[in-house]
Amino acid sequence: MKRIRIIGIASAIFLASCAGKSTDKRAELDKLKKERQDLNNKISALEMELGDKNAEVNAKNVNAYNVAESVFTSYIEVQGRVDAEENVQVNPETGGMITAISVHAGQNVTKGQVLAQIDDQVLRQSIAELQNQLDLANTLFQRQKNLWDQKIGTEVQYLNAKTQKEGIERRIATLNSQLAMYKIKSPISGTVDAMDLRVGQSVAPGMMSAIRVVNASKLKAKALVAESYSGRINQGDKVIIILPDVPDTIETNLSFASKTIDPLSRSFSIEAQLPSNHKYHPNMLTILKVLDYKNPKALTIPINAIQKAENTDYVFVVVSGKAKRVDIKTGKAFNSSVEVLSGLKVGDQVITAGMQNLNDGDAVSFK
Repeated sequence: MKRIRIIGIASAIFLASCAGKSTDKRAELDKLKKERQDLNNKISALEMELGDKNAEVNAKNVNAYNVAESVFTSYIEVQGRVDAEENVQVNPETGGMITAISVHAGQNVTKGQVLAQIDDQVLRQSIAELQNQLDLANTLFQRQKNLWDQKIGTEVQYLNAKTQKEGIERRIATLNSQLAMYKIKSPISGTVDAMDLRVGQSVAPGMMSAIRVVNASKLKAKALVAESYSGRINQGDKVIIILPDVPDTIETNLSFASKTIDPLSRSFSIEAQLPSNHKYHPNMLTILKVLDYKNPKALTIPINAIQKAENTDYVFVVVSGKAKRVDIKTGKAFNSSVEVLSGLKVGDQVITAGMQNLNDGDAVSFK
């Protein structure tokens, strides 16, 4: 009986010992599982980090342009020159020898001012002779009129005296008109740009003029434009005038746009007034940029960003770090920009550099 009791106690102690060991192992197992989870998390984080770095290493470097709404304009650009509104060659109205030069090159003159004198001595002598005849005719007419007023003499005598006097007056008036033609006068106010006449030189009507007068306060820029633009340029259009030799830039409007096409050059003329400036000179080179098109709310991109595939234009945009191909429809182009009519929106990042061998979906990074 005592032996059985001892065996029972021993069994209880053994069972209690086993139960304690089982609890310790369970705790140890839980601890290991937790450690394993922490290790897995660290491993995943390291794998992701290594994966991102690999992606960055493999990404293609690009430059991008942020699409924004702006004013887009295009111009028709032509080369022209400065011309004077009043630029005249002064020609003699009659023939003869130059007896006096009244002005010199570079001198300012007024309209009607005498520039040179042609020999008029013979004409003056003729006028002097007629003046003597007129004095006699006036005396005879006055006496005949007094007699006629007193009813003395005949009406025929009175009319003959009157006709003779008036005839001489008309001849003198004609000669005085001819006398004015012997003075070479300036038809405009301006500056004598050329004076190549000399005293003693013979001149005649129609000869190549040796006198030029220019009004430099009234200048204009003029140019010839190709016939193909005739329907796109009109009087009043905005124009930018560039004078590279001054240098200066003027914004104004076309004062004239011809409606006639020159049959030889197949072009038409345009003009724009210039402000008064002592730096501007006739025949100076100008560049005229006529406004052809304006869109105040346009989406534009650099023209070098556009790729072509058959009949389609497309660009690459950056989306979540990757290149995405987008087909677009373009409008007008000017200089280095092109108008985008559809396919893009404000805020898109259009790739402008680094597009060589770039495919849809490739990872990209900015330079």
